[in-house]
Amino acid sequence: MTVAELLTDPVLLGILAVLLAFVFFGYLLMRRTVLGLREGYRDGQRRE
Repeated sequence: MTVAELLTDPVLLGILAVLLAFVFFGYLLMRRTVLGLREGYRDGQRRE
C-alpha cells in the first residue's frame, strides 16, 4: 500500500484521530496537574 492509499482508508484515519485526541487530552491533563501542583507548592510556601 502506498501512503496515498493509507491516507484515504477511513478505518486508519479513525484510529489516527483517536490516538491524536488521546495524546492531546493526555497532554492537557498532565499540564493541568503540573500547574495545580506548582500553585499548591506556592500557596504552601506563602503560608509558612
